[in-house]
Amino acid sequence: MTGNEGQHYRFSEAPIWELQRAYYEEQGLKAWNNDQVPQYITSNPMIATAYAEMIFGFLQDRAGQGHLSETVTILELGAGAGRLAFHILKKLCEIIDYAGTPLPPFRYVMSDLPVKNITSWQQHPSLLPFVEQGILDFARFDAVQDTELYLVQAKLSIKPGDLQQPLLLVANYFFDSIPQELIYVDEGKIFECEVSIQYSADADSDNPSDVLGKIIPQYHYRRAANYEAETYTYHDVIALYQQKLEDSHILFPVVGLTCLERLARLSKEGFVLLTADKGDHRIENWEFAEPPELIHHGSFSLTANYHAIQHVLEQKGAQSLFTTHHYKNLNIGCILMLDAPMSYTNTRLGYKRFVERFGPDDFFSMKEWGDHQLDAMEIQQILVFWRLGGYDAEWFIHSAERISELLPTASDEEMLDLQQGIRLMWTGYYPMVQSYDLSLDAGLLLYEMDKFEEALAYLERSMHVNSEEPLASVLYSMAICNYELGAEGAALDYARRAFAVEPDNEVVLELITALSED
Repeated sequence: MTGNEGQHYRFSEAPIWELQRAYYEEQGLKAWNNDQVPQYITSNPMIATAYAEMIFGFLQDRAGQGHLSETVTILELGAGAGRLAFHILKKLCEIIDYAGTPLPPFRYVMSDLPVKNITSWQQHPSLLPFVEQGILDFARFDAVQDTELYLVQAKLSIKPGDLQQPLLLVANYFFDSIPQELIYVDEGKIFECEVSIQYSADADSDNPSDVLGKIIPQYHYRRAANYEAETYTYHDVIALYQQKLEDSHILFPVVGLTCLERLARLSKEGFVLLTADKGDHRIENWEFAEPPELIHHGSFSLTANYHAIQHVLEQKGAQSLFTTHHYKNLNIGCILMLDAPMSYTNTRLGYKRFVERFGPDDFFSMKEWGDHQLDAMEIQQILVFWRLGGYDAEWFIHSAERISELLPTASDEEMLDLQQGIRLMWTGYYPMVQSYDLSLDAGLLLYEMDKFEEALAYLERSMHVNSEEPLASVLYSMAICNYELGAEGAALDYARRAFAVEPDNEVVLELITALSED
């Protein structure tokens, strides 16, 4: 092992944070290719629907209070791959169009630290329609220090006090990935938990992800009475930890809290925070907590301390909503840092209906179970679950083989629902670099259903985006589609291409012979 073992760092100032920053700035959106950095759990249509419903409720509440003229700014912190923003905007626009009620205008601002991300968002075909509508903008934002926003598309700076409506914040997998302090509580005393770093000698120093994956932190304890002083900004919550906790390591979100304070100054009306993370808001879940492990997935993440965030904001008059039941994978909160937060009835109802009653964490637990139960599912059960998840592409990819097996016994109604589901899935699909080919799977299923025109469109789309020569079976399917649609010349062309790939394929040869004789 190597590393500067003698040097102790305050946890929030350890080299891991610079490595994390370097990783994201170097990779840009490539960090999320093939789920190298996990994003599905916080970026799927189910959680986007929950957020869109709460945002719609908030817009209703503001309209009901007579605030219809000023624009509501929705700022997503750490927007990453951009998938969540796409799903939220798609669903929010659908709800607004369906409701047809007067609402204040809104703009959704995707923000992140790497400039590469912003450049990629500006070019993403799924985001461009929202930019053209004037409801999507982008901003580079450093959670550690920035005090204002610069909107790239509008060329507009938002400074403290500029916003006339409350700021609406979306923060998924955000508080677990920005610098945190680490303290240790025992026998009513607070200790600073410092860290020294060791890492493997074979770590590639030019590859931040490789270094992060081979780091071994060692912790050292130093008495830190400054946290206990009444003058300390967050004295109340520290005093609570002194009183309630023993032998406990606490990740303390000073950067997260100060980030919220800086963002709060942008509006004269307060803010609403919609947030999801692996993190606890119950103080008892921090008791006897062990030193944190760095969970490595390209970058790394920790556990978010929602208890501290909730406590500090509630002391200032906020109303916070977390589920009364315990979360399994994802804790989802809505914190209303507003005057008279209880008057925001529609916002709170959105949380109750789409998070508390049955929410994204519940759905993810069901999906984990469902992924292993596909062999026992019938097509109607697969369709119901697909519909529940908002016609999610990942469920379709996972279940496509099983659906194919069940097609011979599917009813006409199930066939029609499957066809409609594929259409809805495609309109809600956010293309990223993944190991699967969604258009190919959709096209082949539609081909098996004898939906030749739609099948051909998806198969041609697959050929357009993939540089590799298609399989002979795919080319043969395209030949049949063209034949059934009366395009015999194109059918012959695809059949010959299939034969060139598999010259011993007798079925393809028979098709070529039949087409050549016509």
